[in-house]
Amino acid sequence: MARTLIMLLAAAAVFAADDPWAKVRELKGGAELRVYKKGSAQPILAKMDELTDDNLMLVVKSAQVAIARDLIERIDYRPAAGRVQTETKSKTTDPDTRPSPPGYGSRTPGTSVSSGVNVVSKPDFETIYKRPAAPPKK
Repeated sequence: MARTLIMLLAAAAVFAADDPWAKVRELKGGAELRVYKKGSAQPILAKMDELTDDNLMLVVKSAQVAIARDLIERIDYRPAAGRVQTETKSKTTDPDTRPSPPGYGSRTPGTSVSSGVNVVSKPDFETIYKRPAAPPKK
């Protein structure tokens, strides 16, 4: 029983490694995609909606579009990354141990805090699927 389970898991792992569509399945809905179709010069920029074995469902602007798997040459995706980065710096100064001049209070440690926000550009697209080469005809 255990041996059969191990063989099934190994077979599934090999199949997943050979299936280029497997990486597309791992994408979450809303992922930003660039899809290249057969015979089209310009890619389609869209957000992923749903994936089946035969079709990739996309949201282009506000419309849902289905593209058949056999029409897709390549799919690029943009990794999710925060566009806004915040930074906070804190600095503590040591007290001055020298005696204070007459008329001045004691010198105590001080703390200063500064913070900032940086807007970062989007990461580049990465290729996640490329149509496998057709086997040569005999």
